[in-house]
Amino acid sequence: MSRKWLVPGVILGALLLVVLIITGSYNGLVSKREDVRKTFANVQTQYQRRADLVPNLVNTVKGAANFEQKTLTDVTNARAKATSINIDPSTATPQQLQQYQQSQGELSQALGRLLAVTENYPQLTATAGFRDLQVQLEGTENRIAVSRRDYNEVLNDYNARIKRFPTNITAGIFGFDAFPYFQADEGSENAPTVDFGQ
Repeated sequence: MSRKWLVPGVILGALLLVVLIITGSYNGLVSKREDVRKTFANVQTQYQRRADLVPNLVNTVKGAANFEQKTLTDVTNARAKATSINIDPSTATPQQLQQYQQSQGELSQALGRLLAVTENYPQLTATAGFRDLQVQLEGTENRIAVSRRDYNEVLNDYNARIKRFPTNITAGIFGFDAFPYFQADEGSENAPTVDFGQ
């Protein structure tokens, strides 16, 4: 092979190698981003499952004589607020995710107060329908925690990948941005107060 063709061949080979690296990097980022979206959708599914249980729980509790109406209203309002916020993790800012998480946390707190108040109604807590709903709700809360943890793990992999060299170059060129994490709910560092004196 003559030198005349050697230099253009090397340049062409180098360009082809760069194109292959960028293509592989881009496709890998697309896959990781879709994993993040899928796991976030799983979180939303669990939140929706909980929201779907709330009307049944409220209606079951309404049947108890003299049940505190304010508690039921608080749960219904918290559910309405939580289900009114829709979020796309690929475009969400940390503030938007925090607002979403806060509304879901308010629903968790309202449900916690509802379940605490129901302890004052032994005829209610003795019914099979109420116990079934309570078990489903507890299971859903566990699923939410697992889904959020899974999301953060997948997100950690994605966010780390878009920051590593040379993938960070591809991420910058094609606009792959970091997604926000779920954080611990505000006040979760404090143990709940239990007062049996009331």
